[in-house]
Amino acid sequence: MSTAPHHPLLPLAATPSAAAEPPLPDVVDLADVALLLRPADDVAVTTRQVPAGTTVRLPGGHEATARSTLPRGHKLAVRAVGAGTEVRKYGQSIGRATRDVAPGDHVHTHNLGMDDGARAHEFGTARTTLPAPAARRTFQGYRRSDGRWGTRNYVGILTSVNCSASTARMIADQFRGPVLDAHPHVDGVVALTHDTGCGLVPTSEGAQVTLRTLRGYASHANMAGLLVVGLGCEMLPAESVLDGLELRDDLPVRTLTIQDTGGIRATVRAGVAAITAMLPEIDALRREEAPASELVLGLNCGGSDGFSGITANPALGHASDRLVAQGGTSILAETPEVFGAEHLLLRRAVSEEVGRRLLDRLDWWQGYAAAGGGTLDNNPSPGNKAGGLTTILEKSLGAVAKAGTADLVAVHEYAEPVTERGMTFMDTPGYDPVSVTGIVAGGATVVVFTTGRGSVLGCKPAPSIKVATNSDTYRRMREDMDLDAGRIVETGLSVEEVGDELFEKILAVASGEQTVSEELDLGADEFVPWQLGAVT
Repeated sequence: MSTAPHHPLLPLAATPSAAAEPPLPDVVDLADVALLLRPADDVAVTTRQVPAGTTVRLPGGHEATARSTLPRGHKLAVRAVGAGTEVRKYGQSIGRATRDVAPGDHVHTHNLGMDDGARAHEFGTARTTLPAPAARRTFQGYRRSDGRWGTRNYVGILTSVNCSASTARMIADQFRGPVLDAHPHVDGVVALTHDTGCGLVPTSEGAQVTLRTLRGYASHANMAGLLVVGLGCEMLPAESVLDGLELRDDLPVRTLTIQDTGGIRATVRAGVAAITAMLPEIDALRREEAPASELVLGLNCGGSDGFSGITANPALGHASDRLVAQGGTSILAETPEVFGAEHLLLRRAVSEEVGRRLLDRLDWWQGYAAAGGGTLDNNPSPGNKAGGLTTILEKSLGAVAKAGTADLVAVHEYAEPVTERGMTFMDTPGYDPVSVTGIVAGGATVVVFTTGRGSVLGCKPAPSIKVATNSDTYRRMREDMDLDAGRIVETGLSVEEVGDELFEKILAVASGEQTVSEELDLGADEFVPWQLGAVT
């Protein structure tokens, strides 16, 4: 599967607009315009725009009139809530009312604030035994000499320092287009460049995170060939990326430094020659049947909206549970986006030690945010809020749904190798490219990315499956989405039905089916290691 030479224009497809909503009668049932997720919830999520003046019949025979127009995916109050009182959604607090709320009110940033109250922590009180799968599932993957299985065959060009980034991209550019047509089993040559590598104390936290990320990509199961390019005088020299790293016997590796090789042009020539020599060996590799238990699935979301925790995220959680039941691994991440919902994960921790590791990372993040003059409630973005999310508590309760119901078996630092089987957690920021970079460095061979507002993320060398949380986004951006989870609301499909469809998509993509991100050759620029620490 070679990549297109310079992204030629794709055939122009008609972009359907959002389906026109029929006008509402003056009086409607709540179920016609909104979803009440739990019987005791104070708010329901609108499934269509509700114009001001619409009278809504509520459970218990009561009626309420919308005092303002509520956009789709936003919160409609179904009972009165006094100022300072918890507001509940998903059966959990999503904040406290900052003023009195009446039934029919729009509940959002103007009347809902953060709930800073302490949450009780229990460890392992809600552990789950997943149902045994009816059949063992398989995918077609690449067997590696260390026993792992890859889902793609990439030649990676890693840079030890920003100074060698342009040179690495020049080398990769020589393998775009028809040059790889003679090697159909090579998925591409990708330059993974970054903005640091010098000016850092080598023993500092920032340098160690950068190095750990680079080493995670160097040893990734989807790398079938590797070239490391450095300048020659940086604090993280090219040799340090590989020093002490147990690389596979079947991974061809070369290291070049621009200063020693004779400059940029000479390094480009040497790099092209080195990769050209690798290609026949890599192209000779063939996919074989592998158990689904050998997959490592990354779970991430971005541009979340009011439907994320109702459609795509729980559907992905169901798919994750199915993979874990097969003996596979999934990685939840984005630590700031589990804040406020961590108690749900702690109850599923296999030990108090695992749970304490998650709490330690949350404590670090609260200190980190405070040092920058903010709080973790600063996390919901303008796009999140436009989509109906108000507080980090609400966002987090929807985000953790990606982890399904499986036990939490491990908590890892950013970009640490994930070796456990089961549902794991990795400490990453909520910023999508940085988070996914850490997940892939940890070993994810397939990533599923859910999005409400519309994301265009790729993450070479792992394929990225993008799932729309609502059908409007899917229709508007159908050339960038792989699956429409909005059908759970629009057509009545169950979370389990869409989750089963997503699980089949994961197996198909792991077996070589291209995602839309891969069709567009995305995933190199989204390599963004987390930058920490002082630069001198």
